[in-house]
Amino acid sequence: MPGTMTADSKKPPAVQATFEDALAKLPDGYVDGHFGNRPWGVTVKRSEDGKRTWLYGEELGGTDIVSFNLYRLAGPGSILKPCEMSCAKVIGFVLGFVPNPAKAAPRP
Repeated sequence: MPGTMTADSKKPPAVQATFEDALAKLPDGYVDGHFGNRPWGVTVKRSEDGKRTWLYGEELGGTDIVSFNLYRLAGPGSILKPCEMSCAKVIGFVLGFVPNPAKAAPRP
């Protein structure tokens, strides 16, 4: 399926692991920060069972957005489902987004 990334196809495991590590460091709820020297607001929600992570980000004062769901599979791996954008855009955003340290607390 176009725009979908699984642990066993499309992206090397190291890229997926780096992406998932960066995503895990983002706090739940809303945080503002910067991506590409532009201000962004990002909301992250995680399901109680840890099987789904949802992220929606928008450029503050601009028109760009990033939105996706990440589903963890019962076996090893996960599936990235971007919302009408490429996996590359989503991965680049998560790897490059820098939360405002005054508002972002590290996850336990």
